[in-house]
Amino acid sequence: MSVLSSFNLDEKKVIVTGGASGLGKAMGIALAEVGADVAIVDTNIEGAQIVVDEIKKLGRTSFSVETDITNPEQVKQIVETTMNRWGRIDILVNSAGIGEASIPPEELSEENWNSVINVNLTGTFWCCREIGKVMIKQKRGKIINVSSICGSIVAKGQAGLSAYSASKGGVILLTKVLAARWAKHNINVNCISPGYMRTPMSKAVLSDPDTCQMIVELVPMGRIGNPRDLAGAVVFLSSDASNFITGHDLVVDGGATVW
Repeated sequence: MSVLSSFNLDEKKVIVTGGASGLGKAMGIALAEVGADVAIVDTNIEGAQIVVDEIKKLGRTSFSVETDITNPEQVKQIVETTMNRWGRIDILVNSAGIGEASIPPEELSEENWNSVINVNLTGTFWCCREIGKVMIKQKRGKIINVSSICGSIVAKGQAGLSAYSASKGGVILLTKVLAARWAKHNINVNCISPGYMRTPMSKAVLSDPDTCQMIVELVPMGRIGNPRDLAGAVVFLSSDASNFITGHDLVVDGGATVW
């Protein structure tokens, strides 16, 4: 196999959660561009269908599944639907997540805390658990969890993000635990930690010129990232090119964490 061909994902069957917009949408389309068939999972079924249509224009198979990943029974339905369609699941990209209002930790409510943890960490686990069962039976698979640099560092100049940071730090360690447990089943479990990105979730924060400028100054490469900046990372971790890499957190942040 040539190095270039090791990145090929022809006819691989992929599930992307949170695929209707932002980072999930960009990664789902990137995987389709290198040959994968992609199921788009999201609570926003209208947005998911738009992404499905874009993927089909690339000549790949795609369908949408409306799912709340905090509900284990609905996550099981993702598996059933996908297996009925394709008979296997080669790759899982856990991109579903929510942000957090800029609330100081001492003022954060139980409701706010629980909602962020339930989606970002617990929901990620439910997806790993249920799709991991399929991959164990297959004796192969690739799982890519999406964390954040906030899972490793404290976001400078932002009052809140206590629940968000805790959830994303949990995703990084969950990735390592699953990588260690499932390596014997030929399952690679890795993580991508994006830095500051322009997404619908970050729009409110970045709309403030002063905050935007502060963030740009934190990034050595001098700009805020775009979802497309994750395309190479997700293709690499989904492909045979990364077969001897597991339990790794791949940071894509323009250098923001080097300080």
